[in-house]
Order: sequence, then structure tokens, then C-alpha cells
Amino acid sequence: MTARDSRGIPRREFVKSAVAIGGTAALAACLDRERGGDDAASIPTGRDDPTSLPSGQHTWNRFLATDDHGNDVMARHHLLLYLDYAGDGTPTSDERETVETAFRSLERAFEWSNEGLLFTVGYSPAYFDRFDESLPETAGLAEPKALSPFEEPEFDTNDAVVHLASDHGSVLLEAEEALKGSREKANGVEMEAHLGDVFDLPSEFPGRRTGFVGDGLPAKNQDVDGIPEEADIDEDAPLYMGFKSGFKKNQASEDFVTIQEGPFAGGTTQHVSRIRLRLDDWYTENDREENVAKMFCPAHAEEGKVEGAGDNLGDSSGVEEADCVESIDEDARTHGRIGHTQKTAAAREDGSPLILRRDFDSTDRGEAGLHFLAVQRRIEDFETTREAMNGTEQTKHPTIRQRVNNGILEYTFVKRRGNFLLPPRAHRALPGPNPQ
Repeated sequence: MTARDSRGIPRREFVKSAVAIGGTAALAACLDRERGGDDAASIPTGRDDPTSLPSGQHTWNRFLATDDHGNDVMARHHLLLYLDYAGDGTPTSDERETVETAFRSLERAFEWSNEGLLFTVGYSPAYFDRFDESLPETAGLAEPKALSPFEEPEFDTNDAVVHLASDHGSVLLEAEEALKGSREKANGVEMEAHLGDVFDLPSEFPGRRTGFVGDGLPAKNQDVDGIPEEADIDEDAPLYMGFKSGFKKNQASEDFVTIQEGPFAGGTTQHVSRIRLRLDDWYTENDREENVAKMFCPAHAEEGKVEGAGDNLGDSSGVEEADCVESIDEDARTHGRIGHTQKTAAAREDGSPLILRRDFDSTDRGEAGLHFLAVQRRIEDFETTREAMNGTEQTKHPTIRQRVNNGILEYTFVKRRGNFLLPPRAHRALPGPNPQ
């Protein structure tokens, strides 16, 4: 049964709304719902020794919960803060110390886990442009660009982005206010510095973006533009389109996406897209079989392989095992449609997917959306995967158009794109192109 507050509002829906609104009032209300008003209750504290944490900021998996099949389960609530350096010229050593102290304060305040707080800070090409020295090629960073002929996204050129993730919405709001300098303590632990003197921090969209992922959350938060009233989103679905993702065997490992050489070895790159979802036809015109075919592949639909949101598939979508990648041309010809997973599964290196997805749904601006967040060794790896999703080669078949019968492209619209470098933890505070 869904937990409700005294006014009958489901707690999951309330917490999501509080995170989306932000600010001290939302934090107070969220603390009251999640922790009974005690800002130091129930949330495990972190570690005093920074060397006890992983060297890679993106090393989250072993600190996440797992499901019955061994798939990593992402934290339920997410916050993206797009920052701009407030100083002139290049950062000073004092500013770097301030930033690092603020982040270490958060790591002392909250356990590094989905029950506490996970976070990363990444830097854009625009940030590195202020330095005379060029960023080395081994960093794998590139300017964002349109990756299909039918999209015209705005590009996020902010200097930095902080991604905060937790199972508890109050943790995100408390960490945000602490980073802004609005709170002297986080989870009962003193903040020895904050980011407000070094960065301009956002208070609203598009600089501040929120989201959620997890069983039941999309179904509880579907009263937004882009989701029809008739939609019957599966109660077990972690995402708006009704199916789970992030199967372990369809994700790159953290080691695979880690930069191996150069001054940023141990780090990775991050891509973030804001995608608007328009799911009227998905839920009112398509039947179940068509949606399974478009999300996975026609063979899965024909053979009834996907039950509910797809938990029965275990730790793999099963697309590779069913030879759907090799049969894509035949499927286009005989079925008149091809699947999203079927296309992207072709983007591999030495048998491994190229990217590690950590995306989440959103109701920013009252619209159904997806913040597609992925980490990969090189931005080029994301671009390769995204171009495979276009399915351009299959448009030679008369029933396959660039956006019609071509996976899920008909229902997703890219509005913004941004690329960032996630340095290793040792160099996360305002790094230069050669921080060593």
C-alpha cells in the first residue's frame, strides 16, 4: 500500500514534487515526510577519509542495490545542477580548495550509496576553453552536436554540471542547499565550505533539472503533458514507456568506460540529453505487441518474451541471444518495423556495449521527459551508439521511415544536449587541462 501524508497525497508523488520545486520550504516539507522533521534521522553518514572512496567519481555500481537478477538498481531521485564559474580568467588554488572542501563535506555527511548520496561533477568543453593549454585527446571530450538529421537541440555550454542521486528526495534537497551555502550542516555534519563563492548556482530550469526512476514512480506521476489520460502505465515499470532498462549484460562495465591513459586516467566522460516524450500514440494507438516490437525487437513480440515491464528477462534484454541484431534487415522487410534495443545493441566493442546508462524520467516544466545520462570512455562512444539508434540504413525499406516504425524515435524529441568530462576524484575541483 502506498504511504500517504495527512492530506492523502501519496508520499512518492509528494517527494518527487518537492525535489522538482526545490528551495528551503520544499526541503523542510520533505524532511518532515521522510525523516519526521529530524534532518539527521535515518540517513547514514559518510566517511572522514577521502582515500577510502573510489578514485572514479562514476564508480557507483557496487554501492547500489541490486534486484533479484543482479541488475544494478539506480537511486530513485535525481538532481542536475548546471553551474558557471563566477571568477575571471582561470580558477585559483584557493577556489579549488573551496570546491574540494565542499564536496568532501558532503562525503562526510552522507554515506556513498543510494541510501545516502551519490554525486559527480563534470566539466564542459566551454570550461576548458579558458585555459591556454589544450585538453589532451585522451580525455575523450568533444563539443555537443546534433546526431541525427531530424533534431535541432540546444547545447548546454555551462562550465560544469553536478549530478546528485539518492533514494531520498530530502537528501538531494539538503545537499543542494548545503552546496549553495543556505545550510551550515548537512545530515547533522558541518559544511566546511560551499560553492556559492566560486560558482553561479541555478534555482530554476534549465539550470536546475530533476527526475526519478524506479518501480511505480512513472505510474504515480503521469499527470503531465505527453502522457494521455488513458495511459495504463505498468505499476512495475521504472520508466514512462512502460519497460525496464539497464539490464546488466546490456550495459558497459564501469571499468570499460573508465579513461585509461593521460592526466584524467581513472575518470570518464558524461553525456546528458533532455528528451521530451510524447506518448499519446504509444498508449492509445499501439497495442502491446507493437510496443514490445518497437522497444525490443519483432521476435520478442511474436514469441511473447516480455512480461509486464520486462523483469522476467533477467539480466539481459535477450536481443543478442535471439539474434535480433543479425536479423534487423529481415525484420524491416518482413515485419515493417525494427526495435530500439535491436538497433543500439549493434554498437559494441570487443563484445561490450559502449556506454553505461544512468537515465531517469522527469516532469520538468510539466512535461513528460527523459534525462538521458550516460557515461563512456569517449564522447565518440556515445555518438556511435546514438547514430546506431537512428536506424538510417533501414530506411531503404518502404515501411521504415526516419522516425516511423523505427524503434522509439517517433515518441522521443531531443531538446538539449551537453558533454562533460568527469575527472577522477583527485582532480574534480576546477581542474586545468593537465591537473597533474
